[in-house]
Amino acid sequence: MAKADPTAAPTAAPTGSILGQYLALTKPRVNALISFCAFIGMLLSVDGWVPYLPLIGGMVGITLVAMSAAAVNCLLEAHIDAKMTRTAWRPLPTGGLTVQQTLAFSVVLCAAGMATLFLTTNALTAWLTLATFVGYALIYTLYLKPRTPQNIVIGGASGAMPPVLGWAAITGAVPPEAWVLFLIIFVWTPPHFWALALYRADDYAKSGLPMLPVTHGNAYTRLQILLYSALLLAVSLLPSLIGMSGLVYLVAALALGARFMHYAWRLYQAYDEPLARATFRYSINYLALIFAALLADHYLRLALA
Repeated sequence: MAKADPTAAPTAAPTGSILGQYLALTKPRVNALISFCAFIGMLLSVDGWVPYLPLIGGMVGITLVAMSAAAVNCLLEAHIDAKMTRTAWRPLPTGGLTVQQTLAFSVVLCAAGMATLFLTTNALTAWLTLATFVGYALIYTLYLKPRTPQNIVIGGASGAMPPVLGWAAITGAVPPEAWVLFLIIFVWTPPHFWALALYRADDYAKSGLPMLPVTHGNAYTRLQILLYSALLLAVSLLPSLIGMSGLVYLVAALALGARFMHYAWRLYQAYDEPLARATFRYSINYLALIFAALLADHYLRLALA
């Protein structure tokens, strides 16, 4: 059975229920990845059991604020979403929800998330999470995305913050190891997103957004994907180089990175839409697998210590 394309746009709103409309505003697939990355940061931050209160409270708080940021993004980009096949089904373009409903929903989520973080984790986590919200929902959405083809590179800093937030939630600090996790996601974001943008270039052209395939062309974008994939392979070795992980992770990072490079090289040699879609799908699996390998290595080393 063929797998469904995770980027394919539904022909209508997700469900007819008001709950389904609100859920769509939160971009559940994106936020599932955000929550996963925050959870990895939490587990890697300590040698042993993670205290349950900041673990649960941190996950809830970070997720709620991320959901709020997604809703604000939908609100500010409703006019753009209406022009694109990939996003025209969202609640605001279809009229499923009003501006007032979306704004109120976002405010409630953000307030609940911030309160949860202050009560169950620490001030550092709360303020870093709020800064991430502002970076994505406002700076990236309002300023970077419509003005520069490097939007996803610069704006990727907000998307790379979840493991840092998770680490801070448990320890109240953000040491170099947390920023290594940040760097992996930061470098991963451009090849991941540009693979999608390649086969959605017509959509982005209609929207007026200066995405790289629209402003610089298909061939240049494929070169950038290849270069960033090579950089990602190098960056993914940092945990081993600084003693954060051992042989298990090193082997996994090399294997996963080599596979990513293989996709990028084939795409660079000749554009093919099914290959671009496959590269995008693999990029999602790559991030989940490399963090899973880091986690497995962490607990294996603890068990053998």
